[in-house]
Amino acid sequence: MGFNGLLLCLALTLPGMAVMATEQAPIKEKAEQKAQVLEEKAADKVSAAPAPKSEAITPTEAQAVDPAGAAPLDDPLTCLARSIYWEAKGKDNAEMEAVANVVMNRLGHEGFPDTVCAVVKQGSETKSCQFSWWCDGRSDQVKEDAEYALAKEIAGKALNRQLTDRTHGALYFHDRNVHPGWAREYTKTAETGKFLFYKPAGGDAR
Repeated sequence: MGFNGLLLCLALTLPGMAVMATEQAPIKEKAEQKAQVLEEKAADKVSAAPAPKSEAITPTEAQAVDPAGAAPLDDPLTCLARSIYWEAKGKDNAEMEAVANVVMNRLGHEGFPDTVCAVVKQGSETKSCQFSWWCDGRSDQVKEDAEYALAKEIAGKALNRQLTDRTHGALYFHDRNVHPGWAREYTKTAETGKFLFYKPAGGDAR
């Protein structure tokens, strides 16, 4: 394709992309508003039951948030989806759901913050990140669209309280290939093919 042909393709494609982004904006805004309400209820432990249909984030709404996987991490759905993606991308749904479970179990728990983004970013100020991907010095922009779409779907379900807790209340996890000293002091609650999950014996965060 010649240079003029390339320009013509861009001229035809860019307006369509702009229209799509404009159409997605109200859906994205609605999803972020729902996510904030659901986050507050989860932090306050208002109910463990699934969110009513009118309050739940729909799959379409979840996918409208951070479509390129490059947005700032400043809303619950993006922070949760990006954590699921970076911690467990390339694994099966069970691995990804279990990571979501840990974030949601921490949300509002004594010893942890009361927003999803604060949970994900906890420890970054002292370079002792709870989720290593957040302060590993690498770009956090998504690279695999399909896997990120799945992460957003799972994040939406987690905020909707539609996920079974595969970890049985775990507040911590680690890869099977590492052996952190803290694991000996904690009670193992579950395991998947890649991860082991724990909570303190007394149930208190440390």
